[in-house]
Amino acid sequence: MKRFVALCLIFLGCFLATPLAHAQTAADIQAQIDKHNSQITALQAEIAQYQKQLNVLGTQKNTLQSTISTLALQQKQLDAQIKLTQNKIGAANLKISELTSSIGDKEKIIANTEATIGKTLRDTSQNEAVPLLAQMLSAGDISDAWMAVDEAVLLNRALQAHIRALETARIELTDNRDAVAKTKAELVALQNSLSTERKSIELNKAAQQKLLADTKNQESSYQKLLASKRAEEAAFEAALFQLESQLKFIVDPSHIPPSGKGILHWPLASVFVTQQFGQTSSSGRLYASGTHNGVDFRASIGTPVYASLSGTVLDVNYGAVTNCQYGKWVLIKHPNGLATLYAHLSEITVQKGTNVTTGQVIGYSGNTGYATGPHLHMGLYLAEAVSFKQYTCKSGYTVTIPIAPISAYLDPLAYL
Repeated sequence: MKRFVALCLIFLGCFLATPLAHAQTAADIQAQIDKHNSQITALQAEIAQYQKQLNVLGTQKNTLQSTISTLALQQKQLDAQIKLTQNKIGAANLKISELTSSIGDKEKIIANTEATIGKTLRDTSQNEAVPLLAQMLSAGDISDAWMAVDEAVLLNRALQAHIRALETARIELTDNRDAVAKTKAELVALQNSLSTERKSIELNKAAQQKLLADTKNQESSYQKLLASKRAEEAAFEAALFQLESQLKFIVDPSHIPPSGKGILHWPLASVFVTQQFGQTSSSGRLYASGTHNGVDFRASIGTPVYASLSGTVLDVNYGAVTNCQYGKWVLIKHPNGLATLYAHLSEITVQKGTNVTTGQVIGYSGNTGYATGPHLHMGLYLAEAVSFKQYTCKSGYTVTIPIAPISAYLDPLAYL
């Protein structure tokens, strides 16, 4: 029996120690992943450098040249972002390949180890026709009896060790499968991100072409365009304030959801507030009412805009009239009694009446309407107090606008 146990141990040990062959080794895959990670680091540095240049341009006087330069830099930044995402996708695919290969190894180890343990037990049963107790009783002396016991214990320990190895392999298999599932989910998100980034650069290029067409590359024409937007902005704010003041809706304070951080999610991936809600240092100069009824965020043309909370799209305005009111906008009603407005968009990706989820892309930022520069205007209302009015722009076009009593406008930053 002792010889048989030794042979079993040698067989099992050799099997578990034998590496499985791959078409591409783990080291090869890791080398490729490292290459992608190196490119990712370089691209992140490039994107950060573009952002520094954009920040400098943002402090300069608003001229046609500075606007075109900003759009050109944003395109370079988006191009780098697309390359970054593509490298992340490449690294994720390699990681999936590596994990899948490892899963195959573990599955083979599990199957073969189970088969080997089973065969060992069957062979042991066949070779040990005489029960251990009978061997001990028939032994010539006590040393022979203890030898039989030792051999049985040795085999039992060997089998237990390999069973533990089998259990470890199964745990690693489960972990690897979970890792593959997670990496695949990240890959899907990256693919969606890539699609969004490509859309962003399309919108950015279209905005640049339209700007050049509208101004014929002349600074005087650009300044006239800005002056027209500012005049429309002042007229719209005055008309809006008058309409809001005339509304007879009485707001029940108990219907207003309690404020708190994190009730709403940020509508942009990168947040920089350029104009706060209410009476601010510049609101008296900017708005006829002396207050600002929402929050403005810096956002270049084509930046994805996300729903701050799940809800139903109450209304949208797809067709922006030049220099008129909120431009393209989306209004979403949420289950907690709030409603959020996303205005001055360059494109809308949702329809009226559809349900959206928190973090879903509902459109892309822009400078439609009276906006003198690309940004996102976010408004927050008590949903039950919102109504819609027709507003006639200076150009003669009539558009729909969402309004509410002054007391039904809420500060988005108190809920974000």
